[in-house]
Amino acid sequence: MSQNALHDPRELIAFRIGDQEFCVDIRAVREIRGWAPATPLPGAPAYVRGVINLRGAVLPIVDLSGRLGLGSAVPSARHVIIVARLGMRTVGLLVEAVSDILSISEDAIQATPDVACDTVRSFVKGVIPMDGRMISLIALDGLLPEAEVEEAA
Repeated sequence: MSQNALHDPRELIAFRIGDQEFCVDIRAVREIRGWAPATPLPGAPAYVRGVINLRGAVLPIVDLSGRLGLGSAVPSARHVIIVARLGMRTVGLLVEAVSDILSISEDAIQATPDVACDTVRSFVKGVIPMDGRMISLIALDGLLPEAEVEEAA
């Protein structure tokens, strides 16, 4: 990575799950929409809430809280769905609320601590200390194994 790339601002969308804050690269986000009940899919992983109709397309909804091992979410009117691209697929990520748009430099992102298990390290790519908060950076490509993306879609 060039020296300039370390200091060029990177745009991230921050959101809450429980008492924790996470963020994803804004370039992967297509839209943010309110919670809509999903139709369950038999045999889907527990963290796949089901599917919704998004302007004629079937959109799988991933309960990000459940996927991160924080317990399944109980969706309410305040929950939102972040519609994002994961590789060649579009999925909805169920989160409690979008909290911020961050503009940070690459060198502000610290490595995921070694105490995290391999599963967490596969999709938490770093931690950003900011204003007394710790925000975990999620790499969407590690969130769903390819076989599960195929099943969910």
